[in-house]
Amino acid sequence: MELAHSLLLNEEALAQITEAKRPVFIFEWLRFLDKVLVAANKVDVKEKQKKLVEQLTGLISSAPGPPTRKLLAKNLATLYSIGDTFTVFQTLDKCNDIIKSKDDTPTYLPTKLAAVACIGSFYEKMGRMLGSSFPDTITNMLKALKTAESQGRSEILLSLQKVLNGLGGAAASCHRDIYKITRSLLTDRSMAVRCAVAKCLLELQNEAVFMWTTELENLATLCFKALEGSNYGVRVAVSKLLGTSMATALMPKQAAVMRQNVKRATLDEVLELMATGFLRGGSGFLKSGGEMLKGGGSVSREVRVGVTQAYVVFVTTLGGQWLERNFATFLSHVLDLVSHPRATQTHVEAVYSRRCVSFMLRSTLGGLLGEKAQIAAGKDICQAISKQMRAVEAVVNDTSGENKAGAADVSASQHVMVCALKELGSLVQSLSATSSPLIQEPSIGLLETVSSVLLHPSMAARLAAAWCLRCVAVALPYQLTPLLERCAERINNLKSSPEAVSGYSFAMAALLGGVHQCPLGVPHSKGKPAPSLSPLPVSALSARSHSQPAPTLSPLPLSARSHSQPAPTLSPLPVSVR
Repeated sequence: MELAHSLLLNEEALAQITEAKRPVFIFEWLRFLDKVLVAANKVDVKEKQKKLVEQLTGLISSAPGPPTRKLLAKNLATLYSIGDTFTVFQTLDKCNDIIKSKDDTPTYLPTKLAAVACIGSFYEKMGRMLGSSFPDTITNMLKALKTAESQGRSEILLSLQKVLNGLGGAAASCHRDIYKITRSLLTDRSMAVRCAVAKCLLELQNEAVFMWTTELENLATLCFKALEGSNYGVRVAVSKLLGTSMATALMPKQAAVMRQNVKRATLDEVLELMATGFLRGGSGFLKSGGEMLKGGGSVSREVRVGVTQAYVVFVTTLGGQWLERNFATFLSHVLDLVSHPRATQTHVEAVYSRRCVSFMLRSTLGGLLGEKAQIAAGKDICQAISKQMRAVEAVVNDTSGENKAGAADVSASQHVMVCALKELGSLVQSLSATSSPLIQEPSIGLLETVSSVLLHPSMAARLAAAWCLRCVAVALPYQLTPLLERCAERINNLKSSPEAVSGYSFAMAALLGGVHQCPLGVPHSKGKPAPSLSPLPVSALSARSHSQPAPTLSPLPLSARSHSQPAPTLSPLPVSVR
């Protein structure tokens, strides 16, 4: 292979080796050329450029494989950018002629793909230096796109992405033609084509203002449909396209605003558009009357995961300062998603939606905000939890039974509680000792707020509250002993309430389970009473075992409580810091 390490292809050595080894020899030469062209003396390159161009363009017709054609295109573009550009248009015309060829045989396909790759590299490297040749080139590629098979479509789209990247705003006259032809390929049966067209449209939206103004709703619908039955690569590409387009619609680039009279979308409009994909999927805007009467089917997991990732891209693109200013709105929006009936039609779907919303919150709040902003976000989460608990209290304490819609609200609130408490626990644990203001400031009252959820009718919410208290104890070990004392006291005082016994038992188990993560530990006398408390809840609940079903993840009906005992009040419980 040492014979392949030269600026020009060693044709004598190539002729002497066997036919099977020649592609490997050529690939090794192209690898060497890729490294040496950038560092070579420009005078030497210009002296040998004519012969080098002949050798490289000759390889286009040799049906090169994917790695070879990628290196071939890169080396040709680098050669023209370093040396003279006199023959670049001749090479470009040769590539266009190959693409125009009507030979559709499988043996000629690698040659066409090599020509497509070369055109993409030329425009990516030299861009506007190629002058006014781009309209003919783009038209030629779009015609080939209509008749190409899946591999050809994928390569042409990736090449178009490079052309758009190199030309920038200079290709504005072709933007609508590219969009009209490529948008339908977002729902192509080939996953490689979907991925490639998403990348192409992502590059297009940087300069094509109409994509995130007049066509924003149509683009969103196409993205939702593209996510149906998608794989991981497609979800990443489509979510990036969707999230970036939404962020650009909300905060367009200053140059685009000055160049055209652009009407910005409002935050509510953008969030509502994305929520449609999360709750309704690809049929959100094109649902038939029959589907609307039937209520429609559930959204596929691929669509919901893709839209979730698009939310993350949307917020990440806008940045940490935007999130800090608009966190309350964003939090309210994502919590509304997880409490929506369409997101929780079945238990499995509800759990899946909770995971999606938790991912949104952790990926944005945990990665974009600074320490002070995270503490402020924790305050907003506490307020959201308090608001939900006040609504639950109103339903639970309503003895008249007139609030029939309240049971559904309580059922939906458990999903909000789980997501909010999980994020609050993760936030406190990541802040560690710096999370003290959340505990100490009376206006926030984190411990009182979280403790109140231990009386929630849903077991899932009680478990989430217990886990959140454990995170507090791990982050602030001095809180562990007071929390254990409070749990033991409340189990004794509220033993007539199944929810209270269950919730505070969960909390006590979670706190004791987190002792090994606390360097201070707990006094032996504090953990010792826990086993002695266990017969108390069992005996308190055994008397009701014949008249009450076992606790489930759904809210317990009010009729399950004894009429001789008043329902426990759900007011926040103060926790003394010792």
